Amino acid sequence: MAVQKLDKLDKQILRMISEDARVPFLEVARVCNVSGAAIHQRIQKLTSMGVLKGSQYVIDPEKIGYETCAYIGLSLKNPETFDSVVEELKKIPEVTECHYTTGNFDMYIKIYAMNNHHLLNIIHDKLQPLGLSSSETLITFHSAFERQLPIIDSPLLED
Repeated sequence: MAVQKLDKLDKQILRMISEDARVPFLEVARVCNVSGAAIHQRIQKLTSMGVLKGSQYVIDPEKIGYETCAYIGLSLKNPETFDSVVEELKKIPEVTECHYTTGNFDMYIKIYAMNNHHLLNIIHDKLQPLGLSSSETLITFHSAFERQLPIIDSPLLED
């Protein structure tokens, strides 16, 4: 993956919108001392470069009844089934992330369930049939924090 070249204005825009995705473009333009059209064009450029991956509202899973969050390491009986297993995982709405990994597991998934009983049903009814040789489930008590990566000054990022 190539590192994208970002100039000073790009970084200033990214810092502002990463702190508050709902900040109006005209406010960003005022702080950056450019036109609103310039900000709109930069946002489009950053999106087309793949630097920005859209915007969305973030729903708190607990507030809608998902009280259990777990990370599950999955080992496949047949590693050649990676692609088909990923496609099946996409069909399980409670699975919110899937990562290919090194180490003891082929992949890790993040999953939300209404409670431990619901989690057990998902593991038994939806995950085990995918051809797992083993799995390990880690239930989280509480997320200490989540954040965006900072936009840092780096020789890889132009000024």
